[in-house]
Amino acid sequence: MVAMSQRSAPAKPSATLKDVAKLAGVSTAVVSYVVNGGPKNVSPLSEAKVREAIRMLGYRPNAAARALRSGSAEMLGIVVPDITNPFFASLAHAVEEAAAARGYALTIANSGHSLAVERRLVENLASRRVDGVFLCSIVAEPDLRDLESAEIPAVLLSYTGEESDHCSVGVGLEDGGRLAVEHLIGHGHGDIGLIMGSLVGGVLDGRETGWRAALEDAGLRPGPIMRIPFTREGGYQAGEWFLNATSRPSAVFVSSDLQAVGFLRALHDSGVQVPSDLAVVSFDGSKEAEYSIPRLTTVAQPVEEMALAAVEALLGNGGPQHSRTFPVTLIRRASCGCVSER
Repeated sequence: MVAMSQRSAPAKPSATLKDVAKLAGVSTAVVSYVVNGGPKNVSPLSEAKVREAIRMLGYRPNAAARALRSGSAEMLGIVVPDITNPFFASLAHAVEEAAAARGYALTIANSGHSLAVERRLVENLASRRVDGVFLCSIVAEPDLRDLESAEIPAVLLSYTGEESDHCSVGVGLEDGGRLAVEHLIGHGHGDIGLIMGSLVGGVLDGRETGWRAALEDAGLRPGPIMRIPFTREGGYQAGEWFLNATSRPSAVFVSSDLQAVGFLRALHDSGVQVPSDLAVVSFDGSKEAEYSIPRLTTVAQPVEEMALAAVEALLGNGGPQHSRTFPVTLIRRASCGCVSER
């Protein structure tokens, strides 16, 4: 015997602006002023009635309709190379919080370190008419023509180039490279290698420039370089390469915390002691560095300050009009031989 299927109950119609106005005993205009925060003021008593009616009816404003009326979707976009990277995850989260404080939501897109994907995502955000885009590009000068033609403002966030024609927020990568290497030199190391992220667009990364400059200033020859992806797997691969090298340096500067975690794992698996056998300093200042074994000495980027500056630059209100470069900070921990600060 075949059981008869039950028809689902018809969906309950959503409450409308008129429903709220009727229950609250006010005009639809008053409801609109309360929901949208203006443009006209509403008496405290009327506002209380409207908000109680909204609560009772479960009214939800139509975001699409409101966007059409205001000309703003109150939506921003951010494109990052790798959202699984703790640095970019924390940066996107900080941007999200700063944007929310200004009444904007944030949509996050991941390019996977692919320039083709990055361009497609920027084009997609432009077609969706977001109010602005933060782009953590894998190249120094990304193609922003789709945003420009749509008159959508953009900020190059975590910017790695020297100068840009676009508004940008980043840190002094060369200063960070210098800071890391000078610290290792201060520990007595004269042979310092480099683990560098993959070169994209033929532009030398500022961290490598700083590494070279610090060694040259100290009268030291550059140590071995290994170029690998900005991943834990890449760091592990670099560790295997350094361990099998005919001449192993006494210290290594690693261009990201994520790589450094993989590098430390490779050293641990081979019985190499850090920092007594090989000292390590990394770059980013993410939580990965704080919870690795040993804890990583790292050149930290001011994520919250960068995020706030980027949001202010995109939305106005006193932010940087063109570009802003933040200083980095060396956080001393055990991987270089220092007593841990925190």
